[in-house]
Amino acid sequence: MLPALRPPPPAASALPYTYCSPPRAVPARPKYRAPLEADEPVKEAARWANLMYDRRVVRGNTYARQAVPMCIHHPSVFEIQRQREARRKALARKRAEEQIQLRTPEPVEGREHVHVQTELYLEEISDRIIEVDVECQTDAFLDRPPTPFFVPAKTGRDVATQIEEGELFDFDIEVKPILEVLIGKTIEQALLEVMEEEELARLWAHQRAYAELRNAELAEVQRLEEQDRRYREEKERCKQLQMQMLQKEKETMEKIAAQAFAKRYLADLIPSVFNNLHESGFFYDPIERDIETEFLPWLMTEVEETLEKKTLGRVMLDSLIRTVTEKRLDVFSQKPLPDQTEALAEEHMPTDSEPQVAAETEAADQAVKADEETDQPPDEEQASRHITFQLEEADQEEMEDSETD
Repeated sequence: MLPALRPPPPAASALPYTYCSPPRAVPARPKYRAPLEADEPVKEAARWANLMYDRRVVRGNTYARQAVPMCIHHPSVFEIQRQREARRKALARKRAEEQIQLRTPEPVEGREHVHVQTELYLEEISDRIIEVDVECQTDAFLDRPPTPFFVPAKTGRDVATQIEEGELFDFDIEVKPILEVLIGKTIEQALLEVMEEEELARLWAHQRAYAELRNAELAEVQRLEEQDRRYREEKERCKQLQMQMLQKEKETMEKIAAQAFAKRYLADLIPSVFNNLHESGFFYDPIERDIETEFLPWLMTEVEETLEKKTLGRVMLDSLIRTVTEKRLDVFSQKPLPDQTEALAEEHMPTDSEPQVAAETEAADQAVKADEETDQPPDEEQASRHITFQLEEADQEEMEDSETD
């Protein structure tokens, strides 16, 4: 580590980098700092720096070296906060001015704003781009002449030959092989065409015979297929009929078996069901039910009324006896006078009220007995009801036998 070096002055920026003081060895530093005395002035602490991170040291191309400021000033935290606060206030002020600025109100429905020039001098506004025509004439040049053909120089001698008429070609002689070839080819082509026609005729005849044979075979095949189809349909129909017969026989056997099983199963079931129903009260004697539902309630009401009448008669009789005894007790408690003795003798005689009460009670008992006798049905009516009940039971047993069969 070396002490921080001061940057060179601006005038020496073009000169090579030099130190302000000659290099010297690093002094030995004690392990601990010496304590400060009270009267000793405070010395400025030496600032140390690393050359690897020093901005004043130029690396790479020195032609693009940047000028380093005289003093590197690191702003404090308070300075940074103050700058941020000032920037925030400026933005808020600008935003408030934009909001306060008067603007044109929004157009009403069906209209729109149009930009109008309000300057003192009007100028034409056009979106058309200004165009200018410019011409340029080049110098005239002559056309290049065509390149002549290359003709090699002669190396030999020119020789001429004279040919007379009839020396190289004689038509009568030279035409014979050509005519022979033409005629031979024509005859050969005609013979080939005749042979081809004959062969085509034979092929057509053979084709017709083959078509007739094929049609006959196809007809026979169709007849056999139709016969086979009829046989198959008849076989399928017979199989279906046989299957239906077997199915019906199977269903009949199942029904017979089910009926026999049902008869065996219901032989003991029906009597037990009827017994349970009879025990549960579903089958009952109509006479007994009539007696229980109609006669016995009526009889009980009549008996209650009769008992009430008897009780009422007894209460009335008791009240009469009590009143008589009270009167006689009052009379006996007083001293009898000679005139009253005769009256007492007359009172000992039986009065007419007591026989009347007794007669009323006897009449009520006789009326109850008469009603009971009239309510009881005669023996003939009971016998007829018993006979009808037996007939109904016989009809019911016949219906049950028919259902089981």
